[in-house]
Amino acid sequence: MNNNPFGTKPHYQLLDGLRGVAAMIVVCFHLTEPLASSHLDNIVNHGYLAVDFFFLLSGFVIGYAYDDRWGQLTIGGFLRRRFERLQPLVVLGMTLGALGFYFTDSTIWPLIHTVPVWKLIVVWLIGCTLVPIPLSMDIRGWQEMHPLNSVGWSLFFEYIANILYGLGLRKLSTKALTCFVVLTGAVLLHFAVTNLNGDVTGGWTLNGEHMRVGLTRTLFPFFAGLLLSRVARPVYINHAFVWCSGLVMAVLLMPRLGGADHLWVNGLYEAFCIILVFPLIVYIGASGVVHNQREAKICQFLGNLSYPLYMTHYVLVYFYVAWVSNHKGITLWQVWPYALLTFSGAIVLAYASLKWYDEPVRAWLRTKLK
Repeated sequence: MNNNPFGTKPHYQLLDGLRGVAAMIVVCFHLTEPLASSHLDNIVNHGYLAVDFFFLLSGFVIGYAYDDRWGQLTIGGFLRRRFERLQPLVVLGMTLGALGFYFTDSTIWPLIHTVPVWKLIVVWLIGCTLVPIPLSMDIRGWQEMHPLNSVGWSLFFEYIANILYGLGLRKLSTKALTCFVVLTGAVLLHFAVTNLNGDVTGGWTLNGEHMRVGLTRTLFPFFAGLLLSRVARPVYINHAFVWCSGLVMAVLLMPRLGGADHLWVNGLYEAFCIILVFPLIVYIGASGVVHNQREAKICQFLGNLSYPLYMTHYVLVYFYVAWVSNHKGITLWQVWPYALLTFSGAIVLAYASLKWYDEPVRAWLRTKLK
């Protein structure tokens, strides 16, 4: 934790750094995904759990930042602050996705060359609001609620969690919130071990099944993070950033468990990570301190980069996936230079988006939406 000189609450620098670590693993997951023969053998097999980690981090940070400020804060004021923080990069990600849409030439997206410009503009405008589009408006063919920027689905559920918190769940007593978290945790556990895929993936399609998955993946971690912010009493833990980064990487890089014959084993592992390991990581991260200026700069850089990286990297991944799909049978050893180039480009794009767009737009919104 680091004291803020402006009189606001101390800032959890280590948690910012961990968000950046997880965001980078998400990029690696998406780069290795097209090389896998199925969901059972991706090299970065559990990279998608970073989304669940983000939800828990979000609940913790929002509870810490806002729980004791509702005497001076209105619901509208809270939602405006979340809009200022989240929406600019939503718009940028959708815009970049729309600009690149017609240039991702691949047989895996046969629809993209038949989509009229007017329809692309409509999908882009809807995407900028994060309102999910129905399957009838899918212009890519992946059955996504946001086909111009795949990751938009998780921001949709992030907004739902924020709205639920602002409208009333923030008023739950600690005891009532504990009951709610236990209930949603039980739902998550049941889903993870009984799901036919043997994992918790899903949430990106506008239908009943995926909406259920999205809510299941959102409600427990977000409100578990909120509960943790209320009950945790951080104690000093030495080298917390190193320990937490190692745990995050170990969880997300873990190979698939159980194989095709025992899918429930992998589901149990993922539930264990979301319900127990992720809260432990956040607790340790909240208990740690930066030891020197170098570590502080690393955490600050990773934290600042994390959200822009998450919201813009898939624009480049679309081109990468198209290239891989046009070179059937390509191996990891053959593709790694292109993967490294895409990864590096994603970092550069995220940093440019942060400095030239996100920070200036958020500053402008703060003056306009007072």
